[in-house]
Amino acid sequence: MSTLSPAERYAASRSNRQTPLVQAFRELQRFDLDPFQRAACASLEAGRSVLVAAPTGAGKTIVAEFAVYQAMQDPSAKVFYTAPMKALSNQKFQEFVADYGPENVGLLTGDTNINSGARIVVMTTEVLRNMLYADSDLLADLAFVVMDEVHYLADRFRGAVWEEVIIHLPSEVRLVALSATVSNAEEFGDWLQAVRGDTDVIVSEERPVPLEQHVLARGKMLDLFDSSGVAATNRVNPELVQLAKGGSRSIHARSTRGRRGHDRGGWSPQPPAAKLDRAAVVAMLDGKNLLPAIFFIFSRVGCDQAVRQVLRAGVRLTQAHERDEIRAIVEERCRPLLDEDLAVLGYWEWLEGLERGVAAHHAGMLPAFKEVVEELFQRKLVKAVFATETLALGINMPARTVVLEKLEKFNGEARVPITPGEYTQLTGRAGRRGIDVEGHAVIHWQDGLDPQAVAALASRRSYPMNSSFRPTYNMAVNLIEQFGRQRARTILESSFAQFQADRSVVDLARTVRQQQESLDGYEASMHCHLGDFAEYAGIRRALTELERRASRAENQESRAAKEKVQRELNSLRRQRRAHPCHNCPDREAHARWAERWFKLRKQNDALRAQIRSRTGAVARVFDRVTELLLGFGYLEKDASGKLSASASGRMLRRIYGERDLLVAESLRRGLWNELDAPSLAAMATTLVYEPRRDEGNLSERYLPRGAFVRAFDATGTLWSELDDLERSHRLPGSEPPATGLALAMWKWAKGAPLGEVLGDADMAAGDFVRWTKQTIDLLDQLSVVADNPVAANARLAMDSVRRGIVAYSSVA
Repeated sequence: MSTLSPAERYAASRSNRQTPLVQAFRELQRFDLDPFQRAACASLEAGRSVLVAAPTGAGKTIVAEFAVYQAMQDPSAKVFYTAPMKALSNQKFQEFVADYGPENVGLLTGDTNINSGARIVVMTTEVLRNMLYADSDLLADLAFVVMDEVHYLADRFRGAVWEEVIIHLPSEVRLVALSATVSNAEEFGDWLQAVRGDTDVIVSEERPVPLEQHVLARGKMLDLFDSSGVAATNRVNPELVQLAKGGSRSIHARSTRGRRGHDRGGWSPQPPAAKLDRAAVVAMLDGKNLLPAIFFIFSRVGCDQAVRQVLRAGVRLTQAHERDEIRAIVEERCRPLLDEDLAVLGYWEWLEGLERGVAAHHAGMLPAFKEVVEELFQRKLVKAVFATETLALGINMPARTVVLEKLEKFNGEARVPITPGEYTQLTGRAGRRGIDVEGHAVIHWQDGLDPQAVAALASRRSYPMNSSFRPTYNMAVNLIEQFGRQRARTILESSFAQFQADRSVVDLARTVRQQQESLDGYEASMHCHLGDFAEYAGIRRALTELERRASRAENQESRAAKEKVQRELNSLRRQRRAHPCHNCPDREAHARWAERWFKLRKQNDALRAQIRSRTGAVARVFDRVTELLLGFGYLEKDASGKLSASASGRMLRRIYGERDLLVAESLRRGLWNELDAPSLAAMATTLVYEPRRDEGNLSERYLPRGAFVRAFDATGTLWSELDDLERSHRLPGSEPPATGLALAMWKWAKGAPLGEVLGDADMAAGDFVRWTKQTIDLLDQLSVVADNPVAANARLAMDSVRRGIVAYSSVA
């Protein structure tokens, strides 16, 4: 494996400059390739896999596009492009269709199947994982797999899928892994080298468009870093330091463009926390020619409120011809929507904002609305977007300026500071290659803001990528059926999770060895010629601890308990006096060394316990999963002890999701046989829906009528049984099924209007579509693996819920 330094990358780019295929590809690009891009393309042409880690907006996807270009030179070669989000998959699909024609490009996202046999297929990572386990015919002639946003491997819920794909891809397939700038890229590359073979790690810290950092305070935009220095020096603008101290003297501000000969000026003192409202900030950016801008607000409600606030202030960022173009695009994209749904979706207010160049972007919006906002922003028709952080994840929507109103967000439990990685991801949207000379990041001043902390946040451009991999029931059955138990364990031991654990064990073992040397030295120093001083020191420590305990319990324990403690104290004191070392003239010197020995020995024992727990940790979890499946009959053992999947296990092989075992066991016990199609849709929703923290289950009178309540009660009882069993096998439990969306999904499946359903669900249209798509995904699995009547009803349920905004969002 080669890890290229900047100098080496440059040398590689020069040496490979005239490579015919790379040269031909370069001539097709709008911009010449950067050194890291040329180095990565050369590695691919040389037959190696690559890991490319570079900042947001640096052009990592050019490397993926070269892989596609290279594959298309071979008449039979195929390439799969995987992405973590359906929105990103849809975007790449459209781009490849434009470049290679619809006959050569396919799209597989779970709820969309377009031209799956094409030579270029864009898909979500889960779809590829399922294809690998099913040994799909579509894998034939596969030359490249692109894994975009591979740092998603650290995602606690979905990260394991990335590792499964990397481990199980055929060895001849070359991998193109694209990552944000992570601090342990070399470690990840070492693992890829171990499991995939020849892999080059190519790391770039350079942004193609420089990023200027600012703080908005007192109505002015101050540079975060001193104009005489650079960001890497962490030299904070003295004016911000003065503001943080609460100084009241007049300060002459360097504004955003002061260094470039634009507006300069001072101001009279005013409270540093005095904030411009959003409309004033938009106007300021417009006046400084710093639009389009993305305002990151870590709240959906906050995004919608911001749009209303700006519109109420009369902000209009578009001209007449732009408004005409906006209305034409919106009407064309939204034509399939039902007229009666438009008012429910807030269509007219949304359209008014778009025509004035302002929009929100968050997960609560209808997916089709979000896509329209993205298209209009890319066309420079929408100039100010108020977005949650989901916008920063992969979608191509660069701006001239990014504004962060706060440097903390709610993580579901508490307000926490954003991480350096999140800051880099968010501000990475600022600066459009070929359009902007520089990008701008603007932070709102808040009371208590520490400029030094902000500078440190802005200067750290990377974060570690840690595995979230853990064996699942579906994974275990698939691995055992394909490879047998022992090889399955070996495969799991090759996971990045175990690789990292083993690496940490190496470091821990080094520390243990160093501590052992110190322990040997302490032991020599406390050696006593009269006897075993470690034994004597142990008596002293026991005596001291008992005296402390007796002191704490003086007024709490009974007379009998006190007498017992006193007898133990007297016994230890007699042992201390009787020990040979008690009369040693160097006793207290030895005792000081003994105290150090005991403290270090305690630390050393804890480290040794960590080593024992980490070595083979993934395989041990796999063994527990295997034993549970064996006990439930999903695995069978023949006379020789060989394991294989039973008939129920073969069903479990095709059930994917967090509740794979609960679904399989419910089907096996026939718990859902009495459900009709709407009730089965409602049941499926209870297994995919994740309620908010403050949301409880619906009472029985608000649940769907008929057989649903009986089936749900039986499923809940089964969940409790499985949860107890998992905990007895030292496996993590799961949350119980949730009914929060059950009534709404039942009504939707029965044809209820959108307004009524969203009212029952008490959620935004975008959230309803998202949960409905996950429901459809589970129903689709049931239609394949279940017997009738469940399979037939699952097909009916899919048809009944895939309507209206859900159907439109599935094809948008």
